[in-house]
Amino acid sequence: MKKFRRHLITSALPYANGPIHIGHLAGVYVPSDIYTRYLRLRGKEVIHVCGSDEHGVPITIKARQEGLTPRQVVDRYHELNKTSFEKFGISFDIYSRTSNATHYETASEIFKKLYDKGEFIEKTTPQYYDEEAQHFLADRYIQGTCPHCSNESAYGDQCEKCGTSLNATDLINPRSTISGSTPVMRDTRHWFLPLDKYAPFLKKWIEDKKKEWKANVYGQCKSWLDQGLQPRAVSRDLDWGVPVPLENATGKVLYVWFDAPIGYISATKELTPDWENYWKDPGTRMIHFIGKDNIVFHCIVFPSVLHAGGSYILPDNVPANEFMNLENNKISTSRNWAVWLHEYLEEFPGKQDVLRYVLCANAPETKDSDFTWKDFQTRNNNELVAIYGNFVNRAIVLTNNYFEGNVPERGEMNEYDLKVLEEMPKIRQNLENSLDQFRFRDALKEAMNLARLGNKYLADTEPWIIFKTDPNRVQTILNIALQICASLSVITEPFLPHSAGRLKQFLNISGIPWDRAGDRELIPPRHVIGKGELLFAKITDQEIDRQLNKLIAIRKMNEKVSAGLLPVKKNISYEDFSVLDIRIGTITKAEKVAKAKKLLKLTIDTGLDSRTVVSGIAEHFDPLTLAGRQVSVLVNLEPRKIRGIESQGMILMAEDAEGKLVFVSPGEKIANGSVVK
Repeated sequence: MKKFRRHLITSALPYANGPIHIGHLAGVYVPSDIYTRYLRLRGKEVIHVCGSDEHGVPITIKARQEGLTPRQVVDRYHELNKTSFEKFGISFDIYSRTSNATHYETASEIFKKLYDKGEFIEKTTPQYYDEEAQHFLADRYIQGTCPHCSNESAYGDQCEKCGTSLNATDLINPRSTISGSTPVMRDTRHWFLPLDKYAPFLKKWIEDKKKEWKANVYGQCKSWLDQGLQPRAVSRDLDWGVPVPLENATGKVLYVWFDAPIGYISATKELTPDWENYWKDPGTRMIHFIGKDNIVFHCIVFPSVLHAGGSYILPDNVPANEFMNLENNKISTSRNWAVWLHEYLEEFPGKQDVLRYVLCANAPETKDSDFTWKDFQTRNNNELVAIYGNFVNRAIVLTNNYFEGNVPERGEMNEYDLKVLEEMPKIRQNLENSLDQFRFRDALKEAMNLARLGNKYLADTEPWIIFKTDPNRVQTILNIALQICASLSVITEPFLPHSAGRLKQFLNISGIPWDRAGDRELIPPRHVIGKGELLFAKITDQEIDRQLNKLIAIRKMNEKVSAGLLPVKKNISYEDFSVLDIRIGTITKAEKVAKAKKLLKLTIDTGLDSRTVVSGIAEHFDPLTLAGRQVSVLVNLEPRKIRGIESQGMILMAEDAEGKLVFVSPGEKIANGSVVK
C-alpha cells in the first residue's frame, strides 16, 4: 500500500433541519471518529473535517412550516448538533457550516473556475411555476395525486405512502404547497455538469479501486456507470443558498448536492492555511465516511467536480455503510421513529461510550442492521460491565488491597503467564489489520478479546484465594493484569475514549504510544496507581422499559395519524370561543427558568403592553433564537404563578404526532396587538 504523508478524513455533512439520531452515528460518525483517533494514536498527521449542510429545499420548507427564516432553522440545528457531537466525543478538528462566508467564496470560486473552462452545459428546461407566489417550485413544493396508489398528498419527488420515486410532472392534479394554486409550466435556465463526459475517467478510476473498496460501494458505482451517466443540474431556482456567481442569474443558487461536498474544502480552509496540501498534494490520503445514500455524490459527482477542477486529489477510499434500523423498523425522522442523540445524552448521562460500543458492535458495515434496547442493555451488562469493567476493577482493587497501590514486581512466570503475555501483541496486530481495512466491528471484537484475556486470566489464577499461601505468585499475576489494563487503555481509546481516559487516570499513566500496546512492561514496578472506581454500571430493566414505552407511544400515535383517529374535543358554542382574546405579539426576550428543564420565560410585546409568559417549550426551542418572532398570545387568560414567576397569558402552539411543537404565527409580518379571529 502507498505510504501517505498526511490524512484527510471527511464525515458527511449532517443536514441542518433536524437533530442527529443513531442511524447517522452508526453509519458515519462513530466509524469516522474511531478511524481518526486510531490514526492520531499512531502518530499520523491527520485532520477530520465536518460541518452542517445548511442549504436546499427541505430547509426552506421547514422554515415556512415553523414561521421562521432559513437562517433561524439552520442556526438552531447547527448549535444543537455541534454540541451533541462534542458531548458524545466525536473529535472533529473543525465543525463548520455551509452558510458562512468562507464556504460561499469557495463554492463560488469552484463554480466560476469550471464555468470559465467551459465545463458546464447551459440549458433551458420547463419547470412548474406558482403564478400566485411568483416562484419556481422545487419538487417538494408540489403535491398531487400519486399515479400509482392514488394518494392525494404525494410530493413531486416521491409518494410517501407507496414509496414510489416520482417526477413532479407525474402527479395528477398538481398543486403548489406555497399558495395552493395550480402551477403552470414555465421555462427556466440552468447549468448542468456533463457527467457523461467524465464517464471514461470515472470507470478507470473506480475499477482501479475495486479491490480496496467495499463491495456495496463498488457495486452501486458500477450500476450507475452501466446505466449511463447523464448531465446533472448544478443550479436551482431558490432564494436560499450560494448564489450562482454569474450576471443575469438572479434567483439562482447552487444546487445543494454541488454545494455541500465543497463544504469539506471550505472547512479545511477555515482550519488551516495549509489547506492546499490536504486537497492538492498526492501525498495526502483522503477518506470519505458516508452512508449508502450518499455514495453516488461522493464517488461519481464530487470526483467529477474535483477532476474537472484539474488540481484536486481524489478520495482514496469511501467506506460507506448501510442503514441501521430501530426495533425492526426503518428509522423515520418524519414519524419520530428514532433515538435522538441529544435526548440520549440527557437520559443516559455519562454513558456515551455505551452507545458508541453498541453502535460499533452492531454496525451496518455490509448490510442493514437493527438497534434494539434489549440488545443495548445486554451488551452493556454482559460485555462492558461483566468483562471489561469487572477485569479492570478486580486488578485495581486487588493491587490496592494487597500492595497499597504499588505495582508489584513480576517474579517467576509459568507457561500460562507466558502464553497470556504472548497473546497481547497479537491482539493489537489483529485489531490494526481490521481498522486498516475499515472493519470496525472486527476491530472492536479484538479490543474486547484483550479484556476477555485479562478477565479469564484473573478468574483462572484466583489471586484473591492464593494470596495468603503464595503472595509472590500474586505479585506476578497482578503485575501481568495491570500490563493488560494499560494496553486496554490504549487500544480501546478509539472506541471508548471516555472510559479509556478514566482507566488511564485510575492507572496514573499517560503518553503510552500505540505501538507499545501489548508490551510486557508498560507500567514499571513500584509505580503507584489510583483507587479507581467502576468503569461501567449496569443498565436496569426500568431504564429500558422507559425507552420501549416511549417507542410504543410513538407507534400508537403514528397509527392514529395514519388512520385519521386523532381525537377531537367536544363542541363548544360560538359564545365560548368569542370570549378568547387572542392577539399577535412579538417575543422581545427569552430565557430559561432556573432549575426547570421545560420552562422558558418569555417577554412579549402584545401591542397592548409588554408582559411575561412562562411556556413549557424549553426542550423544543433555543431561547437565543426566539427574539423577534411573532406569535399568537391568549392575552385574557387569568394570570398564574409558575415557579415563582407570574405568567400573564399563553402562547399558542401546534403539536404534531411526533410531539414536535410549532408556533402559531401569522404568514407575514403584522402589527403587534392584531386580533386573531
